[in-house]
Amino acid sequence: MTKQAQPTEIDARAVADYLKNLQQTICSALEKTDDKSMFVADPWTYAGGGGGISCVLEAGDVFEKAGVNFSSIHGIRLPAAATEKRTDLKDRPFSAMGLSLVIHPLNPYVPTTHMNIRLIYVDGGKWWFGGGFDLTPYYGFTEDAVHWHRTAARACEGFEDGLYQRLKHWCDEYFFIRHRNEARGIGGIFFDDFTVGGFEHSFGFLRSVGDHFVQAYLPIVERRRNMPYGRRERQFQLLRRGRYVEFNLVYDRGTLFGLQSGGRTESILMSLPPKVAWHYDWNAQPGSEEQRLTEEFLTPRDWLSHA
Repeated sequence: MTKQAQPTEIDARAVADYLKNLQQTICSALEKTDDKSMFVADPWTYAGGGGGISCVLEAGDVFEKAGVNFSSIHGIRLPAAATEKRTDLKDRPFSAMGLSLVIHPLNPYVPTTHMNIRLIYVDGGKWWFGGGFDLTPYYGFTEDAVHWHRTAARACEGFEDGLYQRLKHWCDEYFFIRHRNEARGIGGIFFDDFTVGGFEHSFGFLRSVGDHFVQAYLPIVERRRNMPYGRRERQFQLLRRGRYVEFNLVYDRGTLFGLQSGGRTESILMSLPPKVAWHYDWNAQPGSEEQRLTEEFLTPRDWLSHA
């Protein structure tokens, strides 16, 4: 078995317990919202040591596919996705634990969402938290964007001056599809290498992010889930999902980390939607709601100024 990285002055068990409890809380909240389908729990083990539980809901009334995954693994060396800016940690034994979720709704007026929160620690005492949550709407609503970012800002309160604005900017930069020259969605917050104030303070921020996710997302779901839609909206949703897939497979560091570490493929690619479409040289009609998404919502904005 792989030698496990030894934490220094951190409580890895407390983090794991929090993440597993949060997984159960979020799954229960999504099941209550969907009314039809239930999550199926799939425990798995990792060859290097550790494992996880993948919880997947499919073919629901509200959620076409939702995955909420907990993992806690150990490895002999950090994957390249984690050492690009940490060359001094190359080839070090590591441990990584996290909760990652992606929700693909059925109704095109309900946005897709993603959250990931994680702890990585490396042999020798180096550790850091990372993660965040972001929103990918198919049709834009100012009310939803304001609520989402207002809740993200609340998650950052009390931890560091200007933290929300810094992490929002980081999120806007990170979730950008460079080969399309467009944002994946309306952002949220994104952070990495977070060690501010020591372990307890940083862990408190991780918990705040995790605890605010349901508050940020489910009110939007309830507001949009019963809006009528037709073939046009559904086709646009499938096209936009294609952009989501492109980002995850080309740029997403979490996907790359999982694949490079030899993680469980089914759990790593759980983030991909069940149905997707690409049409050659597709362009939105001028003045349409589809064009409005790109022009008004897929450009970084100060959403709190609308509050």
